[in-house]
Amino acid sequence: MSIFMEDKQWRFWDQSSSARNRSALESFAADDTLCELVGSQKSAPTVRTWVHDDTIVLGIQDHRLPHIGKAMDVLKDHDYQAIVRNSGGLAVVLDSGVLNISVVLSETQGAIDIPQGYEIMLELVEALFPEAKIDAYEIVGSYCPGSYDLSIGGKKFAGISQRRIRRGIAVQVYLCVEGSGSERAEIIREFYEAGKGGEETKFSYPDIQPEVMASLSELLGRDITVPEVVLDLHELLGSPAPMPLQEEEIELYSFYLKRVLDRNEKMLERPIE
Repeated sequence: MSIFMEDKQWRFWDQSSSARNRSALESFAADDTLCELVGSQKSAPTVRTWVHDDTIVLGIQDHRLPHIGKAMDVLKDHDYQAIVRNSGGLAVVLDSGVLNISVVLSETQGAIDIPQGYEIMLELVEALFPEAKIDAYEIVGSYCPGSYDLSIGGKKFAGISQRRIRRGIAVQVYLCVEGSGSERAEIIREFYEAGKGGEETKFSYPDIQPEVMASLSELLGRDITVPEVVLDLHELLGSPAPMPLQEEEIELYSFYLKRVLDRNEKMLERPIE
């Protein structure tokens, strides 16, 4: 039985509206904070929803493109800001039609290996969209490809990642809910094209094929909104009372936020040409 169907007490923190005009770095700091809190059992297992406007989240390898300055100009031309995370993965698109869900669990009562973490998130997405036949395998030509790309009919709508800190695990998924998946992918295609500048690179960047990506609204043939999915998720969890960070947890969040901001600043200060 899925852990989301069990009689389990969940902490629920919805930032799908409040975080939109903030930096996505704040969300990475929030998940790091929750990892420590949940891992040390100072907090119940937590589900957090978050949305950020017009942001490209780059991986470390993205910022090592030979012509990263020109690539960043492409993002600016599309009115997107960029941040660099210090973890694995490659560029992904965040905007008002992309819902991010973080499921934060503790390993204190039993280890959760990486495949299990992916399976937990797959179960959640399947529970949210029971009418869909969702596959999990790498979609070649998508941005940030991975073995647990989520797709319907061969078109990717979501990607899953994991973050592990102090026996806490944050399994994160971005769901392209609204709008055009291929238009988002086109921005990343242009980013890599400008960043490589026709040169051979040691790292193998994806050859983006925009047509292999789509939104859930496109794939399921009905208008689906981010607020609708958040409501469905809240009900799936048993409608827990919302619980953002409490006063005694803010200091820990401030620590992780400063760390994330400092690391991002150092990455962006790196010579880019």
